[in-house]
Amino acid sequence: MIRPGLTAAGDRVRLPVGEQLLAPLVDALAIAYTQDPETVGALLAVHAHNVLRLDYAQFAESMPEPARAMRAAEADGSREALLGELPEEVQRDPLLTSDDVITLATRLTRLASHIRLHPRKARRA
Repeated sequence: MIRPGLTAAGDRVRLPVGEQLLAPLVDALAIAYTQDPETVGALLAVHAHNVLRLDYAQFAESMPEPARAMRAAEADGSREALLGELPEEVQRDPLLTSDDVITLATRLTRLASHIRLHPRKARRA
């Protein structure tokens, strides 16, 4: 279950989704690497190369738009290949039951109303 909270400043609601998704992903990647280091290592190296080429393309003023799009597609492709080596349960978006969604919506509403009711406190923090 996603547990929202207020930021330290008290002016925004924080959804700690990344923590729930990243830890199992990193764990699964580590396990996949120990099971087949050559394949996973090669996929990581190719993906790193593609990401660096994409990064360069995004900031190079002389780079034509089709070349940027091609490098983005290459990075997406190597990312998909890497994710394909991971167990299925870490590849999907989290699924919430109707009760989980209602609970999350109630918590979000409560936190948002707190921000609205205490706007000066939120600005000072």
